[in-house]
Amino acid sequence: MTERSEIVIVGAGPAGIRAAQTLVTAGLHPVVLDENPRWGGQIYRQPPAGAGFTRTRQTLYGFEAAKAGAIHNTMAALLPQVDYRPETLVWACDPKQLHTMHGGRETPVPFSHLIIASGATDRVLPLPGWTLPGVYTLGGAQVALKAQGCAIGERVVFAGTGPLLYLVAYQYAKAGANVSAVLDTSAFSSQAKATPRLLNQPATFAKGLYYVGWLRAHGVRIEHGVTLEGVDGAAGVEAIRWQRDGRVHTLACSAVGLGFGLRPETQLADLAGCRFAFDELNRCWLPERDAAGRSSQPGIYLAGDGAGIAGADAAELAGRRAALALLEDIGIAAPEMPGVTGAAAIERKLASIRRFREGIEQAFALPEDPSACWPDDMLVCRCEEVDARTLRDCVRHDGVTEINRLKALTRVGMGRCQGRMCGEAACHLLAQASGQTLAQVGRLRAQAPIKPIPIAPMLFDENVVAIPEEARDE
Repeated sequence: MTERSEIVIVGAGPAGIRAAQTLVTAGLHPVVLDENPRWGGQIYRQPPAGAGFTRTRQTLYGFEAAKAGAIHNTMAALLPQVDYRPETLVWACDPKQLHTMHGGRETPVPFSHLIIASGATDRVLPLPGWTLPGVYTLGGAQVALKAQGCAIGERVVFAGTGPLLYLVAYQYAKAGANVSAVLDTSAFSSQAKATPRLLNQPATFAKGLYYVGWLRAHGVRIEHGVTLEGVDGAAGVEAIRWQRDGRVHTLACSAVGLGFGLRPETQLADLAGCRFAFDELNRCWLPERDAAGRSSQPGIYLAGDGAGIAGADAAELAGRRAALALLEDIGIAAPEMPGVTGAAAIERKLASIRRFREGIEQAFALPEDPSACWPDDMLVCRCEEVDARTLRDCVRHDGVTEINRLKALTRVGMGRCQGRMCGEAACHLLAQASGQTLAQVGRLRAQAPIKPIPIAPMLFDENVVAIPEEARDE
């Protein structure tokens, strides 16, 4: 063991909390950094403390209420043993040091060992009208319901594909919102063919069937195998259009929840120097890790959806496994935890969940060549107002074949979101326009800050070296 191990966990979702629990049981006291005001992550997001929310845990989390309660209670019990820092944004990483922002102040956080449990965000594939007020990602719609106690509109349509599509629709309808329809771009036949793999997790599969059945029983329209044409409206959402079997359909609505599954948040791992490889299952570049969660960088471990989408149960397991690997690496014996399996059993469970994940990807595959039908005047990067024509012209006239070159010439991905919202769409368009695969066009390299931060604290930070007065006019 090193003379002093400064262990830091980024993220207080299921993976981060289980990692912290394992380390505390072994006698360590990690720092836990989390961007949210309360622990739980996205799936077990808590309402603001003391804000007068009266919805019960059962109402908020449904079938997952017991798991949410276990996660919340575990972290509450750990608070005296960890250095928990909520509302703390990790915006950059140097060797053995994180840069964080809390309360408008920049604070460096040194580490000897780092567990990155950064979670995931929505995979965004645009369509005409996606920038209208009233269009939300599925995750954004879920945040509104869980953390703010409101719906995103009076008549809501959820569109895209993936299991989250049905979960959020169910949560909204269960809460009393008017869900007009669920529009799934995946064919029902694909979902039926995936059943053998989905049965690797029978309880999770059964919950999915229940959500669909409940929605149908309560009059929510569900359409499979659609092609989304666009969202219409003047000052906001008024209707959504889709095509199926050669016919165009229109449905009036006031809000749209849009999503095509989840995308791992990998920027911090990138800045930490982790090696990446293209993952066919997740259809994106992921930081490499071994079965225990060790990255290519010594002392840096990866856990949860930030290292590959697998869900909350897998995140808990991966958080424990990464912590066990860390303990082994610093020479501390694995603690005995009643009711908790050892490293080998955890890896077997994770392998089973991966087979289930293969079924999910088969059942809810992304649309084939999604960018092929995007009109030239549609914005792809809303931060920098870059449209599809600009990107295609760059491919046609400048021969661009790599995503970072496309970024340099067009500014796609250079705005406030740093490519987190538009990056995947730009990669799809570049691949389609240049006749390449997603793997061949590469990945957007992360740049600090990985999320927007205020500049004022940097200007007045006492650690920043001032420019000499005589040199200011040079």
